[in-house]
Amino acid sequence: MAVGKSAIGQQLAQQLDVPFVDTDAVIVEAHGSIADIFANRGERAFREIEVRTVAGAVEAAEGTATVISLGGGAVLDSGTQQLISCCTVVYLECDAETVAGRITRNTGRPLLVGDAVARWTAVFAERKPVYERLADITLDVRHGSVAELGERLEAALRSYAAAKQEVEQ
Repeated sequence: MAVGKSAIGQQLAQQLDVPFVDTDAVIVEAHGSIADIFANRGERAFREIEVRTVAGAVEAAEGTATVISLGGGAVLDSGTQQLISCCTVVYLECDAETVAGRITRNTGRPLLVGDAVARWTAVFAERKPVYERLADITLDVRHGSVAELGERLEAALRSYAAAKQEVEQ
């Protein structure tokens, strides 16, 4: 949460000249704000919508080079984990100090109500092992502009693809 998935994803898609899909934006367009979904229907309803949205995005992108940004909690669903196992998964590694400014001024994050930094730290501690397990590539996003991070990620993807191709031969 708040690590720059959308900005870095858009940057990478632009660099690679490929489509970009932000599943949170797709949800908002179809169902209204995430905060409203949480408030009116609950987290469980949101997660059900999220699972369907991610599945739709991954299935629509099958066979193409598409950058898809998932919400931070999307990978907690075992079905989503299986679905993205055929994709190159990137974990944008960050820490509370780096995201503090973003999360304390953004009130639209339902899981961070109250002490946003403490909540982020707790949520991240639960999710980090899943992120690490699923990731093909880990990119430290604590330092650098969005453009610099996009360049580093593109280089990491090219390196990963070359190594993967070498193994397959």
